[in-house]
Amino acid sequence: MPSEGEAANPHGVHHVEVQSLMIVQAHELDAEQTYKLLTGVVVPRPIAWITTRSAAGVLNLAPFSAFTFVSTKPPLLGVNIGRKAGVRKDTAVNILSEREFVVHIAHGPLVEPLHASAVEHPPEVSEVELLQLQTAPSSHVRAPRLQAAPVAMECRLHSVTPYGDTGSEFFVGEVLCWHVRDGLLVQGKVDSFELDPLCRLGGPWYATLGQRLHQTPHAQTAKTVLTRDG
Repeated sequence: MPSEGEAANPHGVHHVEVQSLMIVQAHELDAEQTYKLLTGVVVPRPIAWITTRSAAGVLNLAPFSAFTFVSTKPPLLGVNIGRKAGVRKDTAVNILSEREFVVHIAHGPLVEPLHASAVEHPPEVSEVELLQLQTAPSSHVRAPRLQAAPVAMECRLHSVTPYGDTGSEFFVGEVLCWHVRDGLLVQGKVDSFELDPLCRLGGPWYATLGQRLHQTPHAQTAKTVLTRDG
């Protein structure tokens, strides 16, 4: 019931004070300025911590925060991988060469090695060995998975789509299997707060899950697979 003097609000509409806004014109920004703006406002971002193996057998590890899933049947993950001075990153080179990779979800205790794995090294340097991270064999791909990560997803390359003027490419991989730490999967769902996933903010900032904001769930139509006729 509304309090005395308060109008009824049957639709649950909440009025928020409108604040003054500045306008930033996209055409006035260069690539680096745009990157800083986008990574500061598109937050928090999940992080794909990816292991790949090069054609020479070097195990590479790097984090990417332009990351999402794009399909559930088949399960497809999408990761945007940019370039450095026009040159593909080792992760992109390895995926294109070997057509497979492993995506890990890191939790809070792994923030330091995750951040350290973003340092640029020559292709012959293994970040996994440099950071002394333990690995375990994967079930379907040659690239191993990180033992310390609470979730690992073995992927096979599905497609690569270029975007923009900087050479960025959107890599899509089909998930072949999940490795999930005991206790995280409850009745088919992952307990996100028990997972404690790391996420990326702007600059050298990371975060974990903070305040929970629970809302009444809505009824949803079950996911279905399209027939050949659509």
